[in-house]
Amino acid sequence: MRGLRLARPERAVVRRALLHFGNQLGGPMAAIFDQLLPRGAISPQTAVPILVLAVLLMMLLPLPPIVLDLLFTLNIAVSVLVLVAALNIKSFKDFIAFPTILLITTLLRLSLNVASTRVILLDGHTGGDAAGKIIEAFGQFLTGGNLAVGIVVFIVITIINFVVITKGSTRVAEVSARFVLDALPGKQMAIDADLNAGIIKQDDARVRRVEVAQEADFYGSMDGASKFVRGDAIAGILILIVNLIGGVTVGVLAHDLGFGQALTTYGELTIGDGLVAQIPALVISTAAGILVTRVATDDVFADQVSNQLASNRNSLVIVSAILLVLAVTPGIPALTFTLFSILFGALAFLVHTRTERQKANLMAVAARTPEADELDWADVPVIEPLRLELGYRLIPIVDKGENSDLIKRLRAIRRKFINDMGFLAPSVHIRDNLRLPPETYRFLIYGGEVGRAQCLPDKLLAISPDGAPTIPGVSVNDPSFGMPATWIDRNLRDMAIQNGCTVIEPAVVISTHLETLVHRHAGDLIGRQETQNLLDNLKKVFPKLVEDAVPKIVSVALLERLLQLLVEEMVPIKDLRTILEVASEHAPKQSDPLEILPMVRFGLRRTIFTKIFEGSDDIKVIGLQPEFEQLMEQAAGNSALAPDGMVEPSLMALLIQETAKHVDLMESNNKVPVLITTPRIRLTVSRIARRVRPQLHVLSVAELPPEISLSFEYVMCSQTSRSSPA
Repeated sequence: MRGLRLARPERAVVRRALLHFGNQLGGPMAAIFDQLLPRGAISPQTAVPILVLAVLLMMLLPLPPIVLDLLFTLNIAVSVLVLVAALNIKSFKDFIAFPTILLITTLLRLSLNVASTRVILLDGHTGGDAAGKIIEAFGQFLTGGNLAVGIVVFIVITIINFVVITKGSTRVAEVSARFVLDALPGKQMAIDADLNAGIIKQDDARVRRVEVAQEADFYGSMDGASKFVRGDAIAGILILIVNLIGGVTVGVLAHDLGFGQALTTYGELTIGDGLVAQIPALVISTAAGILVTRVATDDVFADQVSNQLASNRNSLVIVSAILLVLAVTPGIPALTFTLFSILFGALAFLVHTRTERQKANLMAVAARTPEADELDWADVPVIEPLRLELGYRLIPIVDKGENSDLIKRLRAIRRKFINDMGFLAPSVHIRDNLRLPPETYRFLIYGGEVGRAQCLPDKLLAISPDGAPTIPGVSVNDPSFGMPATWIDRNLRDMAIQNGCTVIEPAVVISTHLETLVHRHAGDLIGRQETQNLLDNLKKVFPKLVEDAVPKIVSVALLERLLQLLVEEMVPIKDLRTILEVASEHAPKQSDPLEILPMVRFGLRRTIFTKIFEGSDDIKVIGLQPEFEQLMEQAAGNSALAPDGMVEPSLMALLIQETAKHVDLMESNNKVPVLITTPRIRLTVSRIARRVRPQLHVLSVAELPPEISLSFEYVMCSQTSRSSPA
């Protein structure tokens, strides 16, 4: 059986099986096998079972020494390849087959141990190369020909693998699996929230749900797979004892060797066999530890270390200074400490120089403006409707261009805005602004700033519910809604979720803030061009209406102003047909858009009511005390459109104070803040009240659908509250 040779078809099958195994591990091995083996002769579904069966058969079939050498070499190469792959991946998703590969490599090592044990016990008396050159080399070269040294080295490697690396990896995988499972409901809810908000599509939500499930499965599998490596280490010690005792016994009794000669001969083979198996096991365990302890980012491990050293170069300077102090301490070897002090100092200088060079290049590019020989109208800047300016530390958020998470979310916000308001918001132009603080961004509408906030790109924003435990971090207010929040380190994500916090990525913070501001200032985004675009789109469906009404009866300027007034109060303008029909009916009698607005809102009353209450059965609203309404009507006089300045300051102050109190009270009870008043003062009350609470909806009694039943849960501007059906 020592001369066993595989026929050509069997060799081809084995080679193709190794090809598929190489595909699982990475590109280099796959490319090598792809060049050596014919293509299309075997499918992956066939190769994997053949590979596993081949590994198991090695425990039963005797293998010649040359085959053992090849397989031991392959085992070492595969372990190194797995380690390199673990160092170069960005996330567990790039190596999700690792737990299964860990099991297969463990089986491969155990099969080789069994096969080599058989050869050692059968032919060990013939010499050191009885089990192959690889075992002989590890038994003599790495141990220096000293049996005791070899045993000690083997035991030390096994202890390191078993007690330190494997046990630590198992614990990390166990804790990670528990945290991932605890966070699973929150992640699923976040996906559903993004889907309902229109930020992602159904296909994207399906992919994200699969990724969340894969993460939980991966860490759960790693928790169990790590125990295979621990069992492998124990099996290695037992195999060493069996080989040593069994070999000496066989040599003395069956081959008439002296005890010392048998101990030396079989001891070298046993130690070589143990080391050639345990060293790849140590490498694989290290790869497993790296994989489960890494935090998933957009960078590979080497880039993570480089970037973090660059951001913490002061640490290098401190290390250099400490080593220099130790170098001049009496009794300490000065040369070695001085050399490493110089090394760390030089490294700190190089990191500082590279960082300063990058900043200088960034500022030079931003400051560089091409000069034209002659000026023309093309040099006059065009003010962008929507603009987002970022401080230099926020620039990496959009480094990936169209594939950046922030840009994808901004595109989704525009899509949702169309569904909510009925017109297309302008594109958001993103620019860097080195005059801003490094972690600050701001939004501009036609060159005027409408909002700014701080964003920490390397942290997460945790919005705390009432009574939630405090999490270490930078306390702020959520820029979108003003809720208490904390910027936390990314490694505290699971803790924050367990404490009931909503954890948000920096890109989500910026995009949500933009969405809030766009809705709040939507009236500023409708101009003459946008109005004409809406008319052109309506003309495709109702050509006769547009042809008869515009511009003969309703001018584009009048329609533009009506749309602005509606959008300012968050009224959708999707029903442009009704708006144009009502405007064309009253425009010949009324030329002021403010006079036509109540009739247009009456025509849109069902749209307004549906948008506010969204099918709610329990409709509670705020009412004004009758005496206060009379005072407001007197201030308005005969006009239903009294400007704000005609209202007495005391009345205005009382209305503002009561609005803030009652709106906060309704929101604390999870109710939509709606104020009902008379048609004559509706616009005046709306303009005053919405200054302090933009989320408030102000409706007139005439705008309520006749079949709606509601109750006045709160009464403003009165000393007592009352509740009565409408």
